[in-house]
Parts: sequence; structure tokens; C-alpha cells
Amino acid sequence: MCRLSAITAARYFSPMENILALETMKEGHDGSGLGLMLKDLGGEFEHLKGYPILSGICSHKGMDILDDYMVDKGFRVKHKWSPDIRPTPGIRKRDHYLAKAYEYPEPYRDRPMAEKEDLLMRTRLELRAIGEPDESIFVFSFYPDILTLKEVGDPLEVGEFFGLDKDPLKAKIIFAQGRQNTNYAIYLYACHPFFIQGYATMTNGENTAFVPIREFLSGRGNPGYMGYNSDSEVFTHILHYTCRTLGYPLTYYKDVITPLKNNEIEGRSDRDALKLIRKTLRPLTIDGPNCVIGFTPDGHVFMTQDAKKLRPGAVGGVKGKYALMSEECGVNRAIPKRDTSTDIYPMKYDMVIVSPNAEEVTVWNQLDN
Repeated sequence: MCRLSAITAARYFSPMENILALETMKEGHDGSGLGLMLKDLGGEFEHLKGYPILSGICSHKGMDILDDYMVDKGFRVKHKWSPDIRPTPGIRKRDHYLAKAYEYPEPYRDRPMAEKEDLLMRTRLELRAIGEPDESIFVFSFYPDILTLKEVGDPLEVGEFFGLDKDPLKAKIIFAQGRQNTNYAIYLYACHPFFIQGYATMTNGENTAFVPIREFLSGRGNPGYMGYNSDSEVFTHILHYTCRTLGYPLTYYKDVITPLKNNEIEGRSDRDALKLIRKTLRPLTIDGPNCVIGFTPDGHVFMTQDAKKLRPGAVGGVKGKYALMSEECGVNRAIPKRDTSTDIYPMKYDMVIVSPNAEEVTVWNQLDN
């Protein structure tokens, strides 16, 4: 199993809060990797929210290729950041860790956001194709107000390796995953969280329905539905397909991945829509056990389980700050001063949703009308 640590807040905070919560859940991950994703950035990125940020890792050769490629495509660097690396035994330092904010190419500056998003996705995929064969370029995300860091090693050590204990980065939504190396070799593209066009997820579990889901998504004609170095990446793409491509509300993500039985559907006022979803999107049904945590472009953060409910998950906090964790001890570390009687442990029909700026938390149940 892996361990998941998500915090959403009204004020900016450090990713070390997530990492320290992971440390309390250390028995659930083996220290083989850390993935961090920050949304709604503060600090030096606070006034750059309209500029896409390219997050990745490059060799010296890869950096030259990337810079030439971006100039050729019309992107101009607006701001750049790199971590203040602290040499750490057991963590292999790579040549360049980067987060660069760019100005859009001139022809795209006044175009609709959807067109800009497609440009950013194509650019990310092209850079990945260039750099993946020799691992000279890794690109984890390319999107406004999103920054991603990933590296192999113990999460706490990786956080210190990146100098995050010095608070160089802050955000209002931060996801962190401590990986346990199980099904796949240690590879940066297999490290959660995964991201596509404003949507992100991370998962603890075993996606035994991976192959049919991958085949269905790969046939949708979206070039972003690719990679799949981890069987959990499909959860992000299902979220994107459900909400962005099909335009369904967030709660229907739950109905897509864990459809109700026929007799259960009859209790819903939208039963006709659910029957169509169950019929047409059946290949996207997951078969866990899985606990999924994700966020949407507008800043909603959620946790949901599959129908087996064999992976832990806890949500707790106060107005203005909520933690979504694999275990209660993680919530305790992130938000110790709270009313624990209001903590939520979502079951197989539940979807816990925290509104933007952590204003409120709601539990949506599939069986409710």
C-alpha cells in the first residue's frame, strides 16, 4: 500500500505539512518515492496565476533541448524556480529540477482557455516523447498555478533534499503521496499524483480493472490518455473524461467508477441518466480496493472509495483547513486542534467533497435521492 496526504486550506501553507503527515503513516509506505503537487500557489508564484508552469526534471542535455523547443514554439520564460538542493545520502541528485512559468505564444494569448489547455497538453506530451527514451526530460505538469515535484527516496528525506523545510513553496491545495514499490519498477512517471488539464488524483490500492479501463480510454481519441506506467493513472483520466469531456457534475464521477446495482438505481430521481451511464461507461467501472483523492480545476477536493472499501481513508479539519489522509494519525498531524467527532471515514457509497478555500465539507451518498 501507499499513503496519501492531501490538505486544502484558505491560507497558504508549506508542503512539509503534508510530508510530516506522511511520516506519521510511515508503516504504510516503504520510502521508495515522493510525489508532490501544489495548486493555487503562493510565495513567488502568487502573482503568476495566469501563466502556465512547466514542472519537471532534465539532464544538462535535456535542458538545452527543452529550452530550444520552448523558444521555437513561441513560449517565453516569465519566471523560473529551482529547489535549493541539500545533498542527501541515498538520493541521486539529477542535473536540473525546474518549475518555469511561461508567457503563452503570441497567437494563443487571447484564445479561449480550452484551446490554451490543449496547447499545454500537446507541448507536455511532445517534450515527454523527446526526453523519455533516454530519460533526459521528465515533464510532470504544464498548467497555470500548478507545480509538481517528484523524486525517488523516503518522503521526509526527499522534502529536505528539495529544501522544502525552508518554506520556499506554499499553496492552498497540496497533494503528497508516499509510495510503496509494488507492481512497477521505481520510475518517476509511475509516481502519483497524476495530472491532466486541471484535474489530479492519487490512489492507494490495486486497480485490478486496469486493462479494460486503459483500452476504453485509449480509444477516446484524446492524446493525453497515455503513459499508464502506473495502473492508478487511469483514475485521473476517468475524472477528466467524466467532468471535462462529458461535462458531468463531479458527483457523477462516483457513479461512473462504482455504478449502483439496478435495484439501487431505482431510488434515484436521475435513474434514467444513471442507467445510460451504467450501460455506456461500464468499461470505466473500477475493481479495487482503491481509495482515491482528487481535485478539480475550480478547487474542489474529494475522497472516495471503491465498492470493496478495503483501503483506509479519513477526512477531518476545521473551516478554512481540511486534511484528507490515508489514516487518522495523518489528520491528527496536519490539524490537531479539531472536533474529532466530526471526522469522516467514507464508506463504499460515499464521496467526501471539500469546497474551494476549505469553506465546508459535505458527504454525498450514492443512495441518496
